[in-house]
Amino acid sequence: MTLVPEGLGTADDTRPDDLSEEELRRFWWNIGIKIVSCLTNDAATSGMQTILLGLYLPSSTPETIFTPAFLDGFLDGVVEGCKRVGCVYLSGETPQLKTKMIPGRLDIAGSVFGVMPAGVAPIDSSRLDAGNTIVLVESSGPHENGFTPLRKLAESLPDGYRTKLPSGQEFWEAMNAASYLYTPLVQAVLGEGIRPTAMENITGHGWQKLMRSVKPLRYVIETMLPVPEIFTFVESHLEGRAETMLSVFNYGAGFAFYTESEQDAERIVLLAREHQLSAAIAGRVETSLSREVVIEPLGVTLKGDSFGIARGV
Repeated sequence: MTLVPEGLGTADDTRPDDLSEEELRRFWWNIGIKIVSCLTNDAATSGMQTILLGLYLPSSTPETIFTPAFLDGFLDGVVEGCKRVGCVYLSGETPQLKTKMIPGRLDIAGSVFGVMPAGVAPIDSSRLDAGNTIVLVESSGPHENGFTPLRKLAESLPDGYRTKLPSGQEFWEAMNAASYLYTPLVQAVLGEGIRPTAMENITGHGWQKLMRSVKPLRYVIETMLPVPEIFTFVESHLEGRAETMLSVFNYGAGFAFYTESEQDAERIVLLAREHQLSAAIAGRVETSLSREVVIEPLGVTLKGDSFGIARGV
């Protein structure tokens, strides 16, 4: 079993000041999904099924924070997220912290309690090895990470958060797209008897998370999923281009499975499709003297010596 604490960060600060009531409700609904995502997707990387979810929502001015649009949108989003994941929302704590919080701002955090399915050992990356196949599952956009550079970019755009992307969607809307919740897919994979050697939620640090295992391995990506418009738009405005994008954002790939056989990988792709998610057999794991991720279609290599996060011993 597991207890995972996590915070949303600054995603809820990334919006225009002139949102209508309907836009605010939609914005906060997506934020509700996002906090469920960053809590439950992390638990899912070890195979855990989240059972209970509680929130911690401190502010210094609750009278300006807990508006009808927030209460309707955010709470409905959290409840919907819990329904999709299959867990119970236990409410939480909303303290008033006048001397610790910026007026008008809210911190969104919480924790989840999860358990492994009966008879299934936690997936801890200990079986990850050269020869494994990598499956990538699509994201809906930034999910919960990379909002600091996104906020900075909005300041330089002609219409700020209201700037329209080529599709006509506004920048804030594309950034705020509800995150995908991967727990149902993970449970379906385990329920089919497939035992991935590792699973990773691609969040902060972008595709560097593909080499999260402490083992000296090379992760070669040969096939990429389609890149959402929000990322191609941001990439056209940021320095460093593809390497920067891959080091910060999920760049269209929100979750990764590693399998011992290509047959298991093919089954995961089919199960993802049944859960209305696109997935692809993206590459392979190779022996190496050090950790690195090689994204062949883009000619980019991410080195492990600049990535201090590691799983395992």
